[in-house]
This record gives sequence, C-alpha cells and structure tokens, in this order.
Amino acid sequence: MASLQVSRLVLSSSSSSSKAAVSIPKLPKFHVSVPKIPTLSVKEPSFEFVESLPLSLKQRRGSESIQRERLNAVLEEVMDRIEMHKNIGDQRNNWNSLLLNSVNMITLTAALMAGIASVNGHGVDSVTAVKIASTVLLTSATGFAALMSKIQPSQLAEEQRNATRLFKKLRVEIEKFLRENEEIEEEDVKEAIKKVLSLDKAYPLPLIGTMLEKFPEEFKPATWWPENKRENPKSVLANGWSQELQTEMREVARVVKSRDAEEYEKLGNVALKLNRFLAISGPVLTGVSAVSSVFIGQDSGLAGIVAMTCASLAAVVNTLEHGGQVGMVFEMYRNSAGFFSLLEETMKSTEKRENGQVFETRVAVKLGRSLSELRDLAKRSNLSQVEANEFASKLF
Repeated sequence: MASLQVSRLVLSSSSSSSKAAVSIPKLPKFHVSVPKIPTLSVKEPSFEFVESLPLSLKQRRGSESIQRERLNAVLEEVMDRIEMHKNIGDQRNNWNSLLLNSVNMITLTAALMAGIASVNGHGVDSVTAVKIASTVLLTSATGFAALMSKIQPSQLAEEQRNATRLFKKLRVEIEKFLRENEEIEEEDVKEAIKKVLSLDKAYPLPLIGTMLEKFPEEFKPATWWPENKRENPKSVLANGWSQELQTEMREVARVVKSRDAEEYEKLGNVALKLNRFLAISGPVLTGVSAVSSVFIGQDSGLAGIVAMTCASLAAVVNTLEHGGQVGMVFEMYRNSAGFFSLLEETMKSTEKRENGQVFETRVAVKLGRSLSELRDLAKRSNLSQVEANEFASKLF
C-alpha cells in the first residue's frame, strides 16, 4: 500500500515537471505599420504627346496623312483602269476576228449566189430569188466593211494594250514613290492626277465622241504624258549627273531624233497611206458588187462577172487590212515615235529627274544597247558633228 502511494506521487511529480518543461511563454504583440504605396494615374502617352505638339506641326502631319490618302486613292483608280483597258482590249480584239470572219463569209457566199444566178439563165423565178438574196448579202457586207474601216478594231485593240502597259508602269511608279517617301506634298498628288488624265486623253475608252482619229492628215507621234510648260535655262549638276553625262545624253537624243524617230515617222506615214487605201477599197468593191448583182439576169452576163470579181477582191482586201492588222501596225509606229519624243524631252529636262547613272542604264536598255555601245554612239555622233562643222567652216 505504501509502495502504491509512492508510485502515484512519483507519477504526479513527473507529469507536473513535464508540464512545466513544455509550457512556452507568450510573445508580445507587435503592431507593424506598412506605409501605403501611392497610386499613380497613368494616362495614355499618345494623346498627351499630340496635345503637347505645336499647332503648325500637327497641321503638317495631318496634311501629310491626307495627301498620302489622296495618292492612295489615285493608285486605286489606276489599278481600276488597268483592269478596264485590259478587258476592253480583249473585247476589241475579238471584234476584229469575228467581224472579219463574218464579212468574208457573207461576201463569198453572196459571190457564189451571184454566180449561180448568172449561170442558170434569164427570167426564171428561182434566179430572181437568188439574185435578191445575193444583193441583200452584199449590201450588208458593204455596211459591215465600212464600219470596220471606220473604227479599225485592230488599232483599237492595240491602243488598249498600250494603255494597259502604261497604266501598269504608272502604278509601279506610284507604289515606289509611296514606299520611298514619308512626306507627300500636294504637288505630288497633282502630278499623279495629271499623268492619269493624260493617259485617259491619249487612249480613250469610249468609241463615240472621244475615239482617236484613225486617218489623220499627217502622222503624229502619240503623247501620253503631261505637257511640261516650265523652262529650265540652267542645267543642274547633281544626283549623279556630270557635264560629260549631260553631253552624252544630248548626243544620244540628237541621234535618236535624226535617225530612229525619223525612220519610224516615215514607216508610220507608209502604214497610214496603205491603211487608208485598203479602208476605202474594201467597202467600194463590195458596193460595186452589190450594185452589179441587181442587174444579173439581164441580156448580158457581164453583171454576174463584175459582181463575183468585185466580191472576191473585197474579201482579199478585207483579209489584208484586218487580218494583217494594218491599223495595229500604224498604232505601233505612232507609239514608238511617241516613245522617242518622250525620251528626248526627258533628256532635256533637269527638274525632278532621277539619278544620272540610273537614267543612263534605263536609256541604254530601252534603246537595246549596252552602256559601252551607248557611249560609243554618243562619241561617234559628237565626232561626226565636229567634223561636219569643221568642213562647213572651211567651205565658207
């Protein structure tokens, strides 16, 4: 019993000692005050920057943006005109083929019917019917031939092909200008508009009212660029231009004008005269054939012979004129002569021209020569001019 009480005492003392060992004193409370971070109101910098700009600078930037939009609008119209001229050119090329085939088929069929009517005899009802049909067909062929001679479908198609090519070139120029220039002025927009209007005038789309004269009194080169009324009395040696290069370009321009331009003008006059002769001959021959077919079945068989002969010749003339596309050849010479005129004018101009070396390369490629050949051409021309002057001074 005594041992049991001793064990309890030992247990109670051990438990109290363990409680005393485990007990942890309480820590004092600390109040830490953290300062608040001031909130900053962030405003959009772009609006703050624009508002802080001077008024003149803001107006200038706004004007440049407007001019760029205007030039982009001109570019869109140029792209639209490219598509229009391409479609119209394809359509008028089809006109040439379809009208030529139709007129020749009508003419030859009428000639055959006139021959049948003249062979079968005189005063027969069937012969009268064939004769009337032949006359109607030949009269229709005369009208179609006169229409084709008036509008010259092959020349119309060539005009639209040239317009498409030149509008594509203008499109490239405008796109390049937009890429390379940050600041666009109103004069740049006006210059682009002038080029578009000049092309519209040189190669019109409508046939009635604005169609180009197909048989002018004299051969004139095509003009598709705006007229430059400004005079440049002094030459500017800058942007890759030197006195030697200017002299070379002047000699090249003189040679081009005296040789190539005159040669194309001579060939253009030949094509114009040939086209005028064929355009008159075709309708006249079909008209004579139509009139002769009326007298088939009379006492003499001469009417049938004349009708058949003239109709056959008319088919040959129409094939030569429209199948050979003489009008297209005339337009090609007119455009080539215009190219030489533009080249000469560009060489003489000193305002807003491109780098001299680039221009020399462009001229050499357009004339189908290398740079060395172009320079040799200018040197030979200069030497011949000096020798001619010396010879003239000795004579006089």
